Amino acid sequence: MQIFIDKAYFQMILQRPTTIGLVPLLFCACLWLAGCGQKGKDEAAASKAAAVPTEINTDSGVIDVARPQDFPLIKASSRMVSQELLVNGSIVPDVSRTVSVNGLVGGRIVEINARLGDEVKKGQLLLKIHSPDLANAVAALKQAKADELLAQRIYDRNQFLYDHGASVALKDLQAAENALEDAKANTENAITQVSLLNGNIQHPSPFVELRAPLSGVIVEQNVTLGTAAKSLDATPNLFTIADLSRVWLLCDVYENNLAQVHLGDTAKIRLNAYPNSPLQGKVVNIFSLLDPTTRSTKVRIELDNSKGILRPGMFATALFVSKDKIPQVVIPSAAIFRLHDKDWAFFPLDGNKFRITEVQAGATNSDGTLQISSGLKEGDTVVSNALQLSAAASAENPTAFEEQQHKVSP
Repeated sequence: MQIFIDKAYFQMILQRPTTIGLVPLLFCACLWLAGCGQKGKDEAAASKAAAVPTEINTDSGVIDVARPQDFPLIKASSRMVSQELLVNGSIVPDVSRTVSVNGLVGGRIVEINARLGDEVKKGQLLLKIHSPDLANAVAALKQAKADELLAQRIYDRNQFLYDHGASVALKDLQAAENALEDAKANTENAITQVSLLNGNIQHPSPFVELRAPLSGVIVEQNVTLGTAAKSLDATPNLFTIADLSRVWLLCDVYENNLAQVHLGDTAKIRLNAYPNSPLQGKVVNIFSLLDPTTRSTKVRIELDNSKGILRPGMFATALFVSKDKIPQVVIPSAAIFRLHDKDWAFFPLDGNKFRITEVQAGATNSDGTLQISSGLKEGDTVVSNALQLSAAASAENPTAFEEQQHKVSP
């Protein structure tokens, strides 16, 4: 240690004899304080070095541990487990329980009695359409009935006269009979035309009444009051009604996971809207078509909705559990720690060394153990508490520990 004193300040002290006696005392005090401070720093550094239990070798991916007995080991085992796959999906109506409501005639909508989202009963009035086509058909029906009534009167009169020997020729009676048959045929044609246009035969009217063909919920509406309704062509449905007592859950399964899903597999379902009310279903259909954009296909699960809590459009997650079991390496979850979106384990080496290795962890079993798909095999020995060892290593040198993990990553 070196101490520098200004020369002018030193000469000033020499010229003041009353302060000469203080100079040695102050000088010694400065030396003593400096020595004590340096001694304290040396002791703290020595204590810290003695307390650190690990040494990190960032080149080999190996951690040196001063007391390896503080980190007990455990062996990976194997058990027969069902394959599990977690996917996303959404609730949709059952197409076999969905009916489209269309108008068979064109016209203007004059009354709407149901709206999107309403629950309707079979036969309930949905809307009314004023149709010029139906008005013409009704007019033709009325004319046909009038013509038939006139033809019937003429025939009855001729028949009466002919039966009583009046001057009515047989040919006149036959002509009246033919006219009556033609009038009846015209009436039948007019009735058929009105029926095809959804008209009411008992009470002919130019207004078409559309009623619900089944009980359910209106899941689609493409009409508003006063708008024009077109006849059957490329126009959208006026209404779509779905019976939601049973619904579908359609899940997207990617191409590389298709081998893990089979018909009849159990599906554990959790709704975003009701996370505390899990459901269960079975895989009833795996679509034969693959979406070329997402490289996924649809998997269908049918669900009972007697309580009415499932609504089309709801998001859900489905955990597919296969019926067949396969051998799988398992290990306690404490033996794996997660960092940088990866799973890691510590393998013991000779002496007090451990090697950090990346593994691929899968589903968690009911007993808390983890399924390992890669990085571990049955009988491998690893540290039972990986988080404790990683904490000790990162406390020594966090930067080096992270660099080490990047180096050992594949």
